[in-house]
Amino acid sequence: MPDVPAPFIVLDHLVKTFAGVKALTDVGFSIAPGEVVCLAGENGSGKSTLIKILAGAQAPDDGTITIDGRVHHRLGPRAAVAAGIQVIFQDFSLFPNLTVAENIAFSTSLAAGSRWVRRGRMREIAAAALARVGVTIDLDTPVEKLAVADKQLVAISRALVSDARLIIMDEPTSALTEREVRALIAIIRRLKGDGVAVLFVSHKLAEIFEVCEKIVVLRNGRKVIEAPAAEFDPATLAFHMTGRRFEPAPPTPGSTDAPPILEAAHLTRAGQLDDVGFTLHAGEVLGITGLLGSGRTQLAKALFGLTPIDSGTIRICGRDIAIRSPRAAIAAGIGYVPEDRLTEGLFLAQSIGRNIAVGRLDAHAGFAGILDRPAYATEIDQWLERLRIAAPDAATPVQSLSGGNQQRVVLARWLATNPKILILNGPTVGVDVGSKSDIHAIVAGLAAAGMGLIVISDDVPEILAVSHRILVMKAGRIVDTFAGGAIGEADLARRLAS
Repeated sequence: MPDVPAPFIVLDHLVKTFAGVKALTDVGFSIAPGEVVCLAGENGSGKSTLIKILAGAQAPDDGTITIDGRVHHRLGPRAAVAAGIQVIFQDFSLFPNLTVAENIAFSTSLAAGSRWVRRGRMREIAAAALARVGVTIDLDTPVEKLAVADKQLVAISRALVSDARLIIMDEPTSALTEREVRALIAIIRRLKGDGVAVLFVSHKLAEIFEVCEKIVVLRNGRKVIEAPAAEFDPATLAFHMTGRRFEPAPPTPGSTDAPPILEAAHLTRAGQLDDVGFTLHAGEVLGITGLLGSGRTQLAKALFGLTPIDSGTIRICGRDIAIRSPRAAIAAGIGYVPEDRLTEGLFLAQSIGRNIAVGRLDAHAGFAGILDRPAYATEIDQWLERLRIAAPDAATPVQSLSGGNQQRVVLARWLATNPKILILNGPTVGVDVGSKSDIHAIVAGLAAAGMGLIVISDDVPEILAVSHRILVMKAGRIVDTFAGGAIGEADLARRLAS
């Protein structure tokens, strides 16, 4: 039998409590050199708390962290880095105004205690780190000018410069295209070959099975299972994460006998859309997919008046409508859930109630414009119950919610306006498997009630799961149309990549 390497890190009986609520209870597992381990769980399961403990940002209340045989009761940030632990957060934590070389070599230069900036040496360090992951990026480009995938590569290279032995990747593929995901997986395999361990955190089950050797599942702050990835399939992993069984049924074909609710013809915007046309029927879910830069988001923004078209026509319920602004779109009965809920969809510091009611305040204005607070509060409570938004009450700040609950708040805001048409751009980005299933069920329910929905996503399984019809976009044009159920996941993925 081959020798089993000694673990690089062993977590044992970790406990963490916040204000009397157990975030972690008796959590423990090990990671060996060169091992790729998935940390899976719903939002609120304890993943983020565990990552912060490993990074030294928080101390456990109890338990130990053993690194190379040395027992620690807590790690500070410097101790974690010195031990070879690096975390790549979703925002990458880079300096946007500094160059690629400066970002990669910054921590090394700081650790060396040099009083002078040696730009030549920085470039050497950065070039060597990029070569190690097998990529080429202009060393003098400011990071703020890079694409998301290149920013991620810079963050990985910076971790390697710091002699990383364990790299924690928190939702590393949430903003990447399929092609960029392939490149990242290849890099993870290269790191594994170099003996670097990876703790991989993702809600995308297909990626978990492709890249990870072992899966550790947390639920409600407890470890519910730890086993080789080969012992799971998507259904069993989803069950362990949520405690629920999911049996998604493919959507039935939408009826084209229903009246057209939206007719778009010859939509054109220079450099973004090229003669786009389609019809959406009442009660239909129309899926639109394509790679980054295909025009899918530009189409959504054009329909909502964020980036008005140069030419073409939009008809809603048989009437030509000039949509030159979001105000005009809302007046025409269109709602839009944006791709980035944090920067475009929510007032994070404000309460759930205010986020939901922001488009409905006029409806609750009584005599002399004074807010009818009882009616306002009743409506907010109804939305909390209808969309099962998990929060203590409507006064809870939105920024304290999980990703899935934040997305439900955005949905509630637009549903409160009673739209005829709802555009959902990346409706489940960054949400866990349970919330994803719930959002898909909400979409199906809205369609059954007669609403017309446009779901825009590059998540192929999602598009197949919710759509009555599917449009494929490339270079600002619609290049393929499929009925729901008429194409499989592998074939659709190939058409996107070709």
